[in-house]
Amino acid sequence: MNNLTLEAQARTQKGRKTNTLRAQGLVPAVVYGADTQPQSIVIDRNQFAKMYKAAGESSIVELVIDGRNALHVLIHDYQTEPLRDEVTHVDFQSVDMKKEIEAEIQLKFVGESPAVKALGGTLMASLDEVKVRCLPSKLVRDIEVDISKLVTFEDVIRLSDLTIPEGVTIVDDLHLSVASVTAPRSEEELKALDEAVVEDVTAVAVEKKKEEEPVEGAQAAPDEKDKKVEKSGPKAGTGSAGKADKK
Repeated sequence: MNNLTLEAQARTQKGRKTNTLRAQGLVPAVVYGADTQPQSIVIDRNQFAKMYKAAGESSIVELVIDGRNALHVLIHDYQTEPLRDEVTHVDFQSVDMKKEIEAEIQLKFVGESPAVKALGGTLMASLDEVKVRCLPSKLVRDIEVDISKLVTFEDVIRLSDLTIPEGVTIVDDLHLSVASVTAPRSEEELKALDEAVVEDVTAVAVEKKKEEEPVEGAQAAPDEKDKKVEKSGPKAGTGSAGKADKK
């Protein structure tokens, strides 16, 4: 296990007051889980960015709060500001190093597929992470997938083909496909695809035209002018006809 350490300080600022921390290059965070009560902390944004690049979400990090003994944590979740792509909040989950846990490990595709390079196919990645069970100390940043094994369009890499670190067990179905290569489309297939798109667009246009056409025999709603005239007319039984009846 790599020795990844991150320093933090307890914080009391909450709500909108945390914006002041962010303006100072700090990130509000929380930590919860084994061996600790939920607590609010603050970390340095640049230090976290460097640490996350090395750890990802499936490596154990030693979180030192106010210089005390380190907690062993995973980066459970984090939020970012979309425009500047800056981390704005982090959730850390403390773990018991003596108990197995389940975690998601990213798959890292390496190598070059002959079916892609020589045959012009397209790499199809069916999975980008895998669920595993192990002791926290056995967790790794990622698991490599060697796509050089994809020589033909019939070749498939499954979870059972991956090289898994010792002490790590895959929880997902080992028969699941991880990667394969699809053959390039022929000219006939491309032509048929274009025709299908044209037909679909035409069908949508015709349907829209039908929706816009008035229904035969339907009476148009009166405009505002007609409504006003109707409201100003005589009420039933109060006009000249009504007086004639009284006589």
